Amino acid sequence: MTQRSTTLIHHPYQAPEGFAALAPAVHKASTVFFPNVHALRTQEWKDKSGYTYGLHGTPTTFVLEERIATLEGGQYCVLAPSGLSALALVDMAFLCCGDELLIPDNAYGPNVAFAEGELAQWGITHRRYNPMDPADLAAKLSSATRLVWLEAPGSVTLEYPDLPALVAVVQAANAGRLAERRVITALDNTWGAGVAFGAFNLGVDVSMQALTKYPSGGADVLMGSVVTRDAALHQALLMCHMRLGLGVSGNDAELVLRGLHTLDLRYHAHDLATRQLAQWVQSQPGVAQVLHPALPGSPGHAAWARDAKAAGCLFSVVFDAAIAQAHIDAFLDRLQRFKLGWSWAGPVSLCAPYHVSAMRTQPWPHAGGLVRFAVGLEAVSDLQADLQQAWPALQVG
Repeated sequence: MTQRSTTLIHHPYQAPEGFAALAPAVHKASTVFFPNVHALRTQEWKDKSGYTYGLHGTPTTFVLEERIATLEGGQYCVLAPSGLSALALVDMAFLCCGDELLIPDNAYGPNVAFAEGELAQWGITHRRYNPMDPADLAAKLSSATRLVWLEAPGSVTLEYPDLPALVAVVQAANAGRLAERRVITALDNTWGAGVAFGAFNLGVDVSMQALTKYPSGGADVLMGSVVTRDAALHQALLMCHMRLGLGVSGNDAELVLRGLHTLDLRYHAHDLATRQLAQWVQSQPGVAQVLHPALPGSPGHAAWARDAKAAGCLFSVVFDAAIAQAHIDAFLDRLQRFKLGWSWAGPVSLCAPYHVSAMRTQPWPHAGGLVRFAVGLEAVSDLQADLQQAWPALQVG
């Protein structure tokens, strides 16, 4: 007689087909069973026609990939364990020894750090360019350039570049190149999230997101995605993804799938609240400038107004040079609703100070300290009251 332990592992019951609900089922597996040897040898995962191993996809992750591709206006998607791993995947899929990478001077810091560390060790060089000056990008493109990162807006300082102009520079350079040596444009689209603008409508080749931010929305999951419309680029990404052993859990995929249902509502709620707070802060004493793409006077506002339809949850405040960093720190410590912490696009508002001059190669025009705010989903009146009660710590005047 079969022992109970064996029966529980090999139980014959299978739930009936036909269960329909809003939430996709959560599939979790390392091993995937095959009905016969022929299936084991021939089943294919690369085109999503079958399953071979948990790392290469489950029904849950395939569904999420398809929905993220639709969100971005792309055709193909791969998932990664974090936004940073998605950035690194793009670099490793398209670059090899002797290639050059161009990165905007206001890019997400860990993207630069990966170029300075691992890529440099592998013989891949990089240079920084001014994303607000397409002519600077044109001047820095070389025969070795293989990949150009774009970011809209810039990390922390939120300058909004003229993306079509930057893409046009790369396309002009590609006109005289062999297809296998063309320069690829990759956009960090975490801020836009597929909501503020359509990346592929602006001409980019690859759109990457940290799904940790808006698509998740709960500040409780780490994940990244890379989307493209180009089958050859997707194949390069997919094979590199496989060789690196990248994968995401079914439970994390479930959380992002659930977050997608309210993505548009949350993005626009963040956007509305952030504009209100940014405008209020702009009128406060001790403020040299508020950086937010939807504010006239913020760098790149005209490009944002032409190409985008929303502006998300971030704004940065540059304080007067006369305000000491110690007073800025005291102001941050006094905040109650705004929590000190990294990341953004969750329900809780966040803030963090930055030393911008140490983050870039080109001169930063401001002498005062900078704080980046990420507006959550709390009532605007409560957030404004929190800022107001902490403002005396700045000791303005």
